[in-house]
Amino acid sequence: MDPLLAEFLHIVTRSIEVIGILVICGGILVAAVNYTLSSRDIPAYHRARATLGRGILLGLELLVAADIIQTVAVEPTLDSVLVLGGIVLIRTFLSLSLEVEITGRWPWTQSRPRNPHE
Repeated sequence: MDPLLAEFLHIVTRSIEVIGILVICGGILVAAVNYTLSSRDIPAYHRARATLGRGILLGLELLVAADIIQTVAVEPTLDSVLVLGGIVLIRTFLSLSLEVEITGRWPWTQSRPRNPHE
């Protein structure tokens, strides 16, 4: 690979990782500020958890994207692909867990519209 292209991809990868970290930190900050400024009751706690979870989910997606770019474009070795597979599995499990925590249902199930007569 051209050294100039490899350096460019390395910078792109690191930039995406930094953005992912900033998104997670921003989610923490927004959740904390919203909770602090709210009445701090149970619904406020659940909103803060949901906000935090969404920030973590978005940050994880960015970090996975950076790992994919790094592995596929910069270091396409068998070892790096296996490490990427492990990282993607772990982050996918975390994402699914967070999604269930936030929404209370599996991502592949549709939410049922509420019946106003129930």
